Amino acid sequence: MQDKASLNPNAALGVAVREYPTDTGPADYVLFVDGRAVGVVEAKPDSWGERLTTVEEQSSGYASAKLKWVSNAEPLPFLYESTAVVTRFTDGRDPSPRSREVFTFHRPDTLKAWRNDPLSLRAGLQQLPDLNTDNLRDCQIKAITKLEASLQLGKPRALVQMATGSGKTFTAITQIYRLLKHAGARRILFLVDTKNLGEQAEGEFMAYLPNDDNRKFTELYNVQRLTSPSMAGDTQVVISTIQRMYATLKGEPLDEAAEDQHPEDQQWRRREPLPVVYNPKLPPETFDVVVIDECHRSIYNLWRQVIEYFDAFLIGLTATPDARTYGFFQQNVVSEYTHENAIADKVNVGNEVFLIETEISQVGGKLQAQQLIEKRERQTRARRWETQEDEAAYAAPQLDRSIVVPDQIRTVIQTFRDQWPAIFPGRKELPKTLIFAKTDSHADDIIQMVRTEFGESNDFCRKITNGAKNPKSTLSAFRNEYYPRIAVTVDMIATGTDVKPLECLIFMRDVKSRNYFEQMKGRGTRVVDADALKKVSPSALAKTHYVIIDAVGVTRSLKTASQPLDSKPSIPFKDLAYGLMMGDRSEETVSSLASRLSRLDTKLDATDQAQIAEMAGRPLAGIIRDLFDAIDADKVEADAKAAGHPEPDDAAMNTAREARIKQAANLFTGPLINLIDTIRRDHEQTIDHDSKDKLLRAEWAGDVTENAQQITSDFAAYLHDNRDKVAALTIYFNTPARRSQVTFAMVKEVLHRLTTDQPRLAPLTVWRAYAHLDGYKGDNPASDLTALVALVRRVTGLDATLTRHSDRVRRNFQNWILKRHSGAGEKFTEAQMDWLRMIRDHLATSFIIEADDLDMAPFDGKGGMGQMYALFGEGTQGVMTEMNEALSA
Repeated sequence: MQDKASLNPNAALGVAVREYPTDTGPADYVLFVDGRAVGVVEAKPDSWGERLTTVEEQSSGYASAKLKWVSNAEPLPFLYESTAVVTRFTDGRDPSPRSREVFTFHRPDTLKAWRNDPLSLRAGLQQLPDLNTDNLRDCQIKAITKLEASLQLGKPRALVQMATGSGKTFTAITQIYRLLKHAGARRILFLVDTKNLGEQAEGEFMAYLPNDDNRKFTELYNVQRLTSPSMAGDTQVVISTIQRMYATLKGEPLDEAAEDQHPEDQQWRRREPLPVVYNPKLPPETFDVVVIDECHRSIYNLWRQVIEYFDAFLIGLTATPDARTYGFFQQNVVSEYTHENAIADKVNVGNEVFLIETEISQVGGKLQAQQLIEKRERQTRARRWETQEDEAAYAAPQLDRSIVVPDQIRTVIQTFRDQWPAIFPGRKELPKTLIFAKTDSHADDIIQMVRTEFGESNDFCRKITNGAKNPKSTLSAFRNEYYPRIAVTVDMIATGTDVKPLECLIFMRDVKSRNYFEQMKGRGTRVVDADALKKVSPSALAKTHYVIIDAVGVTRSLKTASQPLDSKPSIPFKDLAYGLMMGDRSEETVSSLASRLSRLDTKLDATDQAQIAEMAGRPLAGIIRDLFDAIDADKVEADAKAAGHPEPDDAAMNTAREARIKQAANLFTGPLINLIDTIRRDHEQTIDHDSKDKLLRAEWAGDVTENAQQITSDFAAYLHDNRDKVAALTIYFNTPARRSQVTFAMVKEVLHRLTTDQPRLAPLTVWRAYAHLDGYKGDNPASDLTALVALVRRVTGLDATLTRHSDRVRRNFQNWILKRHSGAGEKFTEAQMDWLRMIRDHLATSFIIEADDLDMAPFDGKGGMGQMYALFGEGTQGVMTEMNEALSA
């Protein structure tokens, strides 16, 4: 900072000169970088915050004016208007310069780099080349195209909504690649909220191969996943949890356990967004773009100041946006690719719901007086026996937490064991199944019960949770190998983990968050090609849908948009402690936590006290004292005075209090919090071995019939409405005798129109609806096209019940051959029969045989048209016509 009288623009890399003279009057500040004038600042009082945009003409005038002592042929590019509370910035190099609010002024080295760049980022965005669409899905092409149009318009925030399994991360990486390569972006942040998602994103960046380069992304650009506050200077892509980024901004270390816990799972969170202050090591211009993964979660609204700190475009990725998500991204939705669209495009598959209800899971149970009960320590699993003194009832929500009823778990698992062959008809092995458990202890009980009731080995059923040993290797085996057939999880693969062969989800825990439930269901919705599915499930033909086994009423329980944000007396201890560790410095949190620990301290025995002291490095009593001292007004005031404030004001007191709380919070780590929480809770579970559970219901969910009726009704109405508009439908409805003339291309036209007009009426979805209503127990069709033909026949009355097209073709072929061979006429030779069977198989998928088809596989490999004439002579065309008519009957 200099006065014009002591002007020395080379005194530092960045110099701001007050009241600098210009030919239109003195500018409040002129900014010099490396001795060159680069910008102006128009300073106003705080009261001007609401009128700051009216000052832009003034700052622009000074930037365009002639500066005294400086030869500036062009206007200065960087313009600021500031009240010290609000700062706005305009980059004059942009195609349509537009001011934007920034956290604070940019650093001199940043302005120097920008000044030397040939184009600003927003100018570079205008020169993005056409998108190379090779290996991209239509939904990805649309998302990238519309996102780039939004960026080119300078819109600061954009929301990409793409159904689970449609390739959101791949789309984002493609966009990031284009921004780095073609638009001049320097560094991009990929923000997640759990370490697991960060590791997965890192893997996808490492595997990404651009379609215009034979080198992988990580060979072209440096990608760093933050695991400490240190960020490499030459990194182009940074992957970080929002917890880690906040700690980095604060310049504080972060225990990795804070990145394991899903913030959305907390029952309580602070009322206000976390405070953010300027960090010169991580200035606001550090990132040009911030990509926010799973941005539907309310955590991003509470931590919004961490995101808004950066002077960057914000791009959100989610499959399940809600009102808060739309609001945060200013209603700028550049992609709306729904689950229904994804099902229609065969990017996703739909689901059906099967209910298992038992008496105890519905209403709970009762411990009888004088009953011998087992007590089990949750973590160590140590056991002892005692006699129940008085009769005591327990409610369903207590199950698998304080009360364990083995027969309740057994009844659910036995029912699934007995019912799965009917749920998945025609399958020889159990489809890949994921069970959601309440706790690690519950998961362990389920695993042991599954192995026992299925009579299988350890490999058959495995646990995949953050607390399990080698969870990643088990997850990889679950995804790619035959075993395990069943995986049990609590937290690790609830969201963001791709296990495509999954065909069954069993909910043995309820979920109250609507978005979290949708994300959990998303584990089953992903598609997989037939060969990859057969690799792990050999008897499977295709993944046409997945099944939810609801053993707790999760599909019918009330769901909320988010967890409550207000403090309540029932705030879980673990949430309070994690909040303090993560930067919540409110007196309310510190006081509540200190009080909880103080009460706990009076109940602990010597062993528990020793465990805590060993892990924390000091006794629990000392931790409690530090917490209370941190909010003791006398001690805080003494610290403020010692820091040079004889009469400390509010700011000095807050600084002193913050320092004390920070020192007390530094003792808290994930392992310590988990240890105290384990000790704090009732160590023991009561095991009720005597109560016998009773199965109340095991059937498809009641609303499946209602949904199926609606789907089939809508499908039939669509066909009727288009019967005179689409050639194939016209034939089936008006002249069904001509149906042998319906070609493969005609059926594809019907499919295209249907999935474009009514994506939720995808043929395989409609097939499942008719299968439910007709009581069909056979295999599903192999493709949408063959399903569509069978459905059209069903609607037009050619078939009274659902019949697979391939089954009908085979049956008609057999009848046709028997008829031909039953008379006195010439019978087909074995060589002719082999050829006819090839035609039969062709008709099972292509609907009609024509002469041109004989020049394609599999006929061309057997001699093609010439061989057919050699076998059938002048009767060739007649045989094809006859088969077309007979097999389409």
